[in-house]
Amino acid sequence: MERDLGEQPIKQILAKHNLASGDLVSASEENITYKMVSRACKGRRLTPHVQVKICNALNRAADKLYTPKDLFNY
Repeated sequence: MERDLGEQPIKQILAKHNLASGDLVSASEENITYKMVSRACKGRRLTPHVQVKICNALNRAADKLYTPKDLFNY
């Protein structure tokens, strides 16, 4: 199974909202780490559970409503 899937849409969404990894970590209520966010942006395959955690943190930080399908293309 391929693990490195290339840059993901979440990276452009973070840039669009002027957010950094730290903004997601501090906005999260579900204990995500900088490493999780970094892996998400780089395209490392994440479990569906971690994808949802990152999505929830982004929704809180950006005050928008995204789904994991919007953030990841795998």
